[in-house]
Amino acid sequence: MPETIDARRRSLLGTGALMLAAAQWGASGAAHAQTPAAKPAPLPPLPPVKPGSHTSFAALKQVNAGLLNVGYAEDGPADGPPVILLHGWPYDIHSFVDVAPLLASRGYRVIVPYLRGYGSTRFLAADTLRNGQPTAVATDIVAFMDALNVHQPVIAGFDWGARTADIIAALWPQRCKALVSVSGYLIGSQKAGMTPLPPEAEFQWWYQFYFATDRGHAGYQKYTHDFAKLIWRQASPKWQFDDATFDRSATAFDNPDHVDITIHNYRWRQGLAPGEAKYDEYEAKLVPGPAIGVPAITLEGDANGAPHAPPSAYASKFTGKYEHRVITGGIGHNLPQEAPQAFAQAVVDVDRF
Repeated sequence: MPETIDARRRSLLGTGALMLAAAQWGASGAAHAQTPAAKPAPLPPLPPVKPGSHTSFAALKQVNAGLLNVGYAEDGPADGPPVILLHGWPYDIHSFVDVAPLLASRGYRVIVPYLRGYGSTRFLAADTLRNGQPTAVATDIVAFMDALNVHQPVIAGFDWGARTADIIAALWPQRCKALVSVSGYLIGSQKAGMTPLPPEAEFQWWYQFYFATDRGHAGYQKYTHDFAKLIWRQASPKWQFDDATFDRSATAFDNPDHVDITIHNYRWRQGLAPGEAKYDEYEAKLVPGPAIGVPAITLEGDANGAPHAPPSAYASKFTGKYEHRVITGGIGHNLPQEAPQAFAQAVVDVDRF
């Protein structure tokens, strides 16, 4: 049918309107494309702090979370961006006693839990297996975050705490905004633990083999504080900590479950103690050494006396924005307590990646 004049007029007007809209959208899109994304304004570095400047936390609290009633320290505004700091063995929350106020001064909500078997953290049921396998500790922290309604914190830690943070970042990346991990990628498995190491490296793990024996269990039970102090000196040979500093942490080892959880952890690593079936799914996912895609900074002290791999051995495991920093000045294994400003600065920086 021949097209009418009115129909042609409507068609031309519609085409013109579409062309005008497209031109306007294109101009707007081009202008948007040409405007670089605004970068956050640089912040001044955190002020230097002398290690040992603080001896206590702003607040100590308890909360039921999963299998545990968890003891934890907290500092900073309740509505600030959350940071969870995780200690290792044989240390406690006082590894972060100078870090917490630094981060709180920048507006962070700083949360420092005692791991299972430390301080005021207790199992809710007497018949719960005193399990030290890494995925059990990691699920503790996820449950702890749920209990506090904390959804995506920056998670930072060292030793067992770094391993726990790495596992959470790998298995539950939606629960970890960014990561700071001392000594890098610490995810392992029982299968990996079967691989022999060179003699010098095996020698550094002497206590792992000691704990495999009944004598080792009894010895750690009898000499817990002496044993921990020896590990502190071995792992941080240049750290001149005093008795008061050690004693503040040593009280955390008087937890009734501390020895059993410690022994189970090291025996499990060597396949000498079973884990729990409910963690098998998670352990299977860790066997291939999964990549960590969240933004990450790894740290290493220049005088770390504990077993650790060179950063070149694990750099490829971090597939998101990533940086490695060596902290100099005779800094050992307990890096946040020995170099609190450097550790806190890494938390601030990775949060802005």
